[in-house]
Amino acid sequence: MTGVRQARPDGPAHAPLATLDKAADENFPVAPFFLPRAWRGDLMAVYGFARLVDDIGDSDLAPGGHDARLLGAGPDADPLTLLDAFEADLRRVFDGGSPGHPLLRRLTGTVRRHGLGPEPFLALIEANRQDQRVSRYGTYAELADYCALSANPVGRLVLGITGTTTPERVRRSDAVCTALQIVEHLQDVAEDLRRDRVYLPAEDLDRFHVTEADLALPTAGASTRALIAYQADRARRLLDEGGPLVGSVHGRLRLLLAGFTAGGHAALDAVAAARYDVLPGPPRATRPQLLRRLAAVLRTTRREG
Repeated sequence: MTGVRQARPDGPAHAPLATLDKAADENFPVAPFFLPRAWRGDLMAVYGFARLVDDIGDSDLAPGGHDARLLGAGPDADPLTLLDAFEADLRRVFDGGSPGHPLLRRLTGTVRRHGLGPEPFLALIEANRQDQRVSRYGTYAELADYCALSANPVGRLVLGITGTTTPERVRRSDAVCTALQIVEHLQDVAEDLRRDRVYLPAEDLDRFHVTEADLALPTAGASTRALIAYQADRARRLLDEGGPLVGSVHGRLRLLLAGFTAGGHAALDAVAAARYDVLPGPPRATRPQLLRRLAAVLRTTRREG
């Protein structure tokens, strides 16, 4: 994160930097040191956007209303009002205006350098609007449609920044990103429920005879563990489906994409090591676990590539 701190956005430092610093808590490396400096800056600009819009949707902005004021909204604005203000500020990036929020000003250069369109950014905003309206998903297909808004655009932006977009890579990237979103949902079952959200499809809850009351317990029973194991296997299969993406590129980009995939696998390893009991808190992979998975992904994709 040293490079991020050296290039401080305009305005009070604590708000944008607090957002960017959350990259250290992700399951995968966001902008690792081995990438070219320009890529690191652009990936962090995209991360800052994605993290901020999620914080707006989760009512998890820094205290004091600073972000709201930067967006031209009142400090007590509700998430939907803030998301509307955020979208209006984002459109200034593409309309040649001057965004009010420093993280969007930071994004402007990235958009122009790589010719990025507004669609992936608007999809991420729409995903957070959906979070305000929809708190339960009946089927896996419905959840996958949500992931197409909330996760897949990020992978497409990575491909756009690195100049490697092809239809096949987009398809593989979407599989990896959906998997990573499911993994995050599994880690955060208890936290999401406290926000009155359940990202486990109702059809699967019924299949395993699990109720929301079961999800509210301090520790998971056998049925809940079986449900989490089922979802974990689904995510693992998506990671495997997307795996050939890593072998389709070369050099440092290959290592970055391997890190994304390995991060998902390592997080699933941590969930399995917890015997699929995610209710006490999110199982997290250790650095050695991540490195082992990274080596395995690189070996596998070398054979496939």
